[in-house]
Amino acid sequence: MDENQQKSVLKEGFLVKRGHLVHNWKARWFVLMPDTLMYYKFDGGKRDSSQRGRILLTECEITCPFLDFDNRPLVFKLRTKCSAEHFLEACSREERDQWVADIRAAVEKLRPADSSPSSQPKTPVPGSLQLHDVSLNQVVDSMYDVHSGIKLSSHAEQAITHRNCFTGSAVVDWLMFSQRALTRVEAVTLASAILEEGFLRPVGLRSLEAQRIHELSEQFLDDSTALYGFQAENFKKRGSVKADTSPSNSELSGKVVKRGYLLKQGHKRKNWKVRLFVLRSEPGYLHYYDPSKDDVSPAGGFSLRGCLVSALEDNGVPSGVKGKVQGNLLKVITQSDAHYYIQAPSRQEKMEWIEAIKAHS
Repeated sequence: MDENQQKSVLKEGFLVKRGHLVHNWKARWFVLMPDTLMYYKFDGGKRDSSQRGRILLTECEITCPFLDFDNRPLVFKLRTKCSAEHFLEACSREERDQWVADIRAAVEKLRPADSSPSSQPKTPVPGSLQLHDVSLNQVVDSMYDVHSGIKLSSHAEQAITHRNCFTGSAVVDWLMFSQRALTRVEAVTLASAILEEGFLRPVGLRSLEAQRIHELSEQFLDDSTALYGFQAENFKKRGSVKADTSPSNSELSGKVVKRGYLLKQGHKRKNWKVRLFVLRSEPGYLHYYDPSKDDVSPAGGFSLRGCLVSALEDNGVPSGVKGKVQGNLLKVITQSDAHYYIQAPSRQEKMEWIEAIKAHS
């Protein structure tokens, strides 16, 4: 990428992309330009100089959230002018929404200045959902559907694991994806009605507190920390939704305080791979996941108790690091003397991770 191109970069970072021919998932480094979304492969801790591909943004359509893939709730879809579809996954809801907002802004700027307003989709009016036209029973039946319904999972809150539940934001995402609502405001209105009618129940501190202190119209929270579940009697009667049967794990019971894509050097082969890192507190653990797999279990991890973490110098290849990997490196030594070498996408992210690990070690 030449100097002029570098000046035109709107955003860059890791996303996980689904392949076109072989439908596997691979982490790629994406670079958003004013009219193109380019992506590169990372090899040996370095970005390839040549592109792996590009997505033209003119008249591109964006679907977010896109919930067709089990265990991948953070996917969004791009459909180009020539009908090619690209499925991209972010490391968090906030990161996904930021990518979508930046891509949408770039797409809007590419629209012809004299394009007819009538050809543009009308912006729905917040709160325009007419609940008298909606059958709540039909909506709830769809939520229970084993194939297309909302996914149940376990969520940890202050060392307590709640089973067979879902987050408020997951309900809103599902209502929008299933076209039960056009906007998040409409989806919250519909979810509030479902809660008020007793089809759902609050689970955990956040949602219970909202039910206690808010008016009826404000009791449902579009929030990834507010938990809800089906009423027990309805759940037993219907029994359609796949219940979560994964064993609880004290390591995973802590609150997620930071997550993101980082490169990690393998212990045996010493090769570098992109991993999704998740840092939890109380208890403090750092887990990493293979983003190319649908497995919701971590590929590895370690306790932060007694850990040492430090930044490695950028002037040369540090001892213990294989390959010509330089820049934004950090090293973690666990209490059991295991050594982890990690590379962040930028110096700022490296320092943020070091501070987060220190705060919880």
